[in-house]
Amino acid sequence: MKDMTLFKIAHACKGTLVDNREEHKENPEVQGVVIDSRLVQPGYLFVATKGERVDGHSFIPQVIEQGAVGIICEQIPNRNDIPYILVKDSLIALQEIAEYYRSTLSIPFIGITGSVGKTSTKEFIAGVLARRYHVLKTQGNYNNEVGVPLTILQIREEHEVAVLEMGINHFGEMHRLSKMVRPDICVMTNIGQCHLEFLGSREGILSAKSEIFDYMRDTGTVCVNGDDDMLQTIDAIHGKSPISYGLSPANQIYAGDIEDRGLHGSLCKLHLKEGIIDVKIPLMGRHMIYNALAAAAVGQLLGLSLQEIAEGIASVEALSGRNHVITTDHYTVIDDCYNANPISMQAAIDTLVTAPGRTVAILGDMGELGDDVERLHTQVGAYCAAKGVDLLLCVGDLSQYIAQGAAEQSKTHTTTIVSYLDKECLMQALPIQLQRGDTILVKASHFMRFETIIQALCS
Repeated sequence: MKDMTLFKIAHACKGTLVDNREEHKENPEVQGVVIDSRLVQPGYLFVATKGERVDGHSFIPQVIEQGAVGIICEQIPNRNDIPYILVKDSLIALQEIAEYYRSTLSIPFIGITGSVGKTSTKEFIAGVLARRYHVLKTQGNYNNEVGVPLTILQIREEHEVAVLEMGINHFGEMHRLSKMVRPDICVMTNIGQCHLEFLGSREGILSAKSEIFDYMRDTGTVCVNGDDDMLQTIDAIHGKSPISYGLSPANQIYAGDIEDRGLHGSLCKLHLKEGIIDVKIPLMGRHMIYNALAAAAVGQLLGLSLQEIAEGIASVEALSGRNHVITTDHYTVIDDCYNANPISMQAAIDTLVTAPGRTVAILGDMGELGDDVERLHTQVGAYCAAKGVDLLLCVGDLSQYIAQGAAEQSKTHTTTIVSYLDKECLMQALPIQLQRGDTILVKASHFMRFETIIQALCS
């Protein structure tokens, strides 16, 4: 981290730097910033945060032994053999440090938001840009007010572009994320029915997501899914109209001649400003075409050739828990258990029913849907049955409404529906319910911890 000294960091977060060591007081350059004591290396700055279960201040002796160069803390540590920066709130200090560090960087930042598809879009954009640039991208679920600053602070001199996923569920959060990221390019994937509990409506979601523009560079560019009715309402930002992408030829960038290859992805032609290219999209689902289109839009803005864009799209691999197809000796498992909302549920079901043989959907509760929670779960069940899924296994309190919706729809369809109180009951029944050769979709919101079901199926 070039020029990130303890003095500069203390100034950035408005903290008080204290160094009680008797030897000569140096102003060392910090090599990295972390909040997890297990990640501390020599030269790293440890930010002691107070969580619901763990207080980082209790790990200060440990990080000193690991070679930490300094500590940010909210209370005076018991040991005085390490420099520390005293602050009122360690998490706010972390964000202020990231904001300062971002101000010292000249590389382009791409900020990605939307209701569905942020992570996959991030992977496609990073895959395309990696054909020419050294890319730093968001890892895992580091897309919130803790993860975003930590990601920014991972940028080093060798990185030439940063691709950051930005997730929120309350008003004001995106404003604070944008203040740190200062995006040069903003990508908005869609406006669905996520976080309705806190944002109220799709109009509220659009308003909250649009806070990403608050600190976008004056010369920045916005790329939006032009097939999304809410995103179509976005007017010029900083005097510049958004670049639209989608399946409709009315968009500036669009896909045509689509060949759906089921679990093996799709083939299509992308119509770009510079020409038309044939691309292979390796991840399953029609929604992945939108993610590839977003990557093509960003690739064009950063000067990549048509061939580089096509190669980058073809290079993308599925992540665990996100449309990850696993082939076992007995089943084909679609691991999409990381998160869920009504739009992503329907997209996953659309993909499932393209599979040969018997299709099984193991679905669980969706969170943060507000007053419409029962209706939206019911709609998912009805959609599942209408699409002809052979076996629907529902798990959780809210999933009873998925079962109800499917039962109503199944009066004219043949879906078999079974409900379970919890995952343990389900997993006990799996040997009875499943057949060799089944294709099985596993999907629910993250709090359901459906990765244990994936583990059971794979074992």
